[in-house]
Amino acid sequence: MCTVCGCGEGETRIEGAAHAHEHGHAGGAAHGHSHPYRPHRHEHHHEHGIGGDLDFGAGPARAHAPGLSQSRMVQIEQDILARNDGYAAENRRFFDERGILALNLVSSPGSGKTALLVKTIEALKDKVAISVVEGDQQTSNDAERIRATGVAALQINTGKGCHLDGHMVGHALERLRPADASLFLIENVGNLVCPAAFDLGEHHKVAILSVTEGEDKPLKYPDMFRAADVLLLNKCDLLPYLVFDVEQAEANARRVNPGLTIFRVSATSGEGLPAWLAWIEAGLVAQGAKRTESVDALKARITELERQLAAK
Repeated sequence: MCTVCGCGEGETRIEGAAHAHEHGHAGGAAHGHSHPYRPHRHEHHHEHGIGGDLDFGAGPARAHAPGLSQSRMVQIEQDILARNDGYAAENRRFFDERGILALNLVSSPGSGKTALLVKTIEALKDKVAISVVEGDQQTSNDAERIRATGVAALQINTGKGCHLDGHMVGHALERLRPADASLFLIENVGNLVCPAAFDLGEHHKVAILSVTEGEDKPLKYPDMFRAADVLLLNKCDLLPYLVFDVEQAEANARRVNPGLTIFRVSATSGEGLPAWLAWIEAGLVAQGAKRTESVDALKARITELERQLAAK
């Protein structure tokens, strides 16, 4: 689990930076995960079965790290997430003050995130300014695919890191300088575990599940689907060729998160994309209204202060 193992410490690269941007999580020394079998002196082998399954997520920390107690793991995670939440709050304030809608796209590798992102950009780029952050462990392949659409994209390589964090996105904002009333899209590192825990300042996490992955993914990785507001069930054009129960997949997702908004889509055929695009456009309108309300409130406050000063 990244919040206790210090994944990616000193490894993060933000495209174009002259030096590595260090943003380690905890500890510093690398550690191996090999666990050779060493029979206990009094171990007895049983001919029938191996006993119950192992569950290392049952403790208070809901994770395991060799050499760390559950209480220590909980404290480390709280410290890391508290600092990250501070960066995320700054990012969200930046977005809200400028009427920018920020979406964090999360999924396992191969779900079709980038292809879906490209289709989304192509459909909206003539209506709204768009900026994109691409997160991967290595390469700038996805950022190059996004730039080919004509919008600005910044690659963040995390090295051994398994997710983006609020600090990284803050640096990306400094470089991209997104326009007011624009759409800011973040494609997180392909991973259904760690990105669930890290707020980036986005307004919505959008989970993408392809129909090639299995109906039980929301039950296997509940934290991600619980953290998301939207689920895009992608690659629906392949359903005639697969054994995949769409209704069961959606029921599993809503079992984890009853409030989840679900769209059945295909980046290849375009199926379901109009509903997804309409949801984004509604979000842009709402974000713009929020900004207007904030500006109006500020103006009213200034007017009231001026009145009070004049009265004196």
